[in-house]
Amino acid sequence: MTLVTQFVVSLLTVFILLVLARIVWSYFPHRSTHGWIRATQDFVNETTGWYLAPFRRIIPPIGILDLSVMAAILVLFILRSVAANVLGSF
Repeated sequence: MTLVTQFVVSLLTVFILLVLARIVWSYFPHRSTHGWIRATQDFVNETTGWYLAPFRRIIPPIGILDLSVMAAILVLFILRSVAANVLGSF
């Protein structure tokens, strides 16, 4: 695997982890936290918000279950796999 392939795959993996962190932190109150925890939550929300917004417009939540985030993660996994295969073939 080339350096470019490793970089792209690693970047997509980090973004997947940020989306997963957003899911986990959505269960904790945002306004009551202080300091570095709130700063980290703000960073994760700002970093992933632009990507999740189109999925949330297309796929409405079903009760308390937000399927748009699962679809967004699935697209990231597919994109990571395609990038690894396409960039790895060069």
